[in-house]
Amino acid sequence: MKILIIEDEEYALEVVKAYLDHEGYETYTAQDGATALKLFFDIMPDFVVLDLMLPDMTGEEICQEIRKVSETPILMLTAKSALDDRINGLEIGADDYLVKPFSPRELVTRIKTIMKRVSKHTSKTDYLYQDAYLIIDEKNHTVLSDNLSVSLTPNEFKLLAFLARNKMQVFTREQLIEHILGVDYEGFDRTIDVHIKNLRKKIEPDPKNTQYIKTVFGVGYKFEGEQK
Repeated sequence: MKILIIEDEEYALEVVKAYLDHEGYETYTAQDGATALKLFFDIMPDFVVLDLMLPDMTGEEICQEIRKVSETPILMLTAKSALDDRINGLEIGADDYLVKPFSPRELVTRIKTIMKRVSKHTSKTDYLYQDAYLIIDEKNHTVLSDNLSVSLTPNEFKLLAFLARNKMQVFTREQLIEHILGVDYEGFDRTIDVHIKNLRKKIEPDPKNTQYIKTVFGVGYKFEGEQK
């Protein structure tokens, strides 16, 4: 399981990482918000340990950005002990809230408890799309292609999820721009073509002979594939 630790205090970061490494988790670290969000979208972790007081942005802001695209479990780890802070953290999407100073053993136990709870509510039927080669998990904002995790940009994921959700329906470039980039988008209309090309490279068994994202000549694109 991949865990992203977002913490600007060097000592606290090292302690949390050491305990989680010892438990066998694959850990990644960030000490500021910008790095944390980039890393989140690059690796798509299974869990986030999030400090609230960072040098460039608040943990609450990071939590809200993550919640726009993913239900990945988040445990807030902070010196903010006021009841209002805890309530606010939970209301904006955190799964748990642990106040510093904390016991690393308690942190590990809480992570395990949250993941057990999450796994009970996750099944194959939760996937937006699944077959023997491709899995699109919209809830956790992850994609597997040939059993390998695929790193997508936010817009690439939105485009893929939209097409898969509307399987076999043909969309023009203009319709896709409106749904993915918004009605106010004034950029190059071939932007969708670039996203499609990148998606095919990342998810298709053979990008030159596509199985999932099909071109409907003179019209636009559609998603195919068999649900299994």
